Amino acid sequence: EVQLVESGGGLVQAGGSTRLSCAASGFSVDDYTIGWFRQGPGKEREGVSCISSSYGRTWHTDSVKGRFTISSDNAKNTVYLQMNSLTPEDTAVYYCAAGDFYCSGYVDFVPYGMDYWGKGTLVTVSS
Repeated sequence: EVQLVESGGGLVQAGGSTRLSCAASGFSVDDYTIGWFRQGPGKEREGVSCISSSYGRTWHTDSVKGRFTISSDNAKNTVYLQMNSLTPEDTAVYYCAAGDFYCSGYVDFVPYGMDYWGKGTLVTVSS
């Protein structure tokens, strides 16, 4: 059974850091591109970052570039999102997802292109 389970959400102070984890089962993260999406209150779900482990390719949306870093640990079959310098605008439910895409950015990193989704983890950034 394919499953993605996020963890690491919670309350973080502005300027702080946290790391989200996406543990995959039923498939290898080597065989899929893994992405992180987020959805804030009243906002559309947006792609934050993605990683294609087979190619070592990563992408981050402009609003988090330089602050967030996606990585994978194939031995643990887990993908991480390190989030630094958090702001209240980062408050959202963060979802990990897997799909067959190249991780080239907005052109192909879109919600409808994902095959599997986790249930999400809430990150709240306080002022």
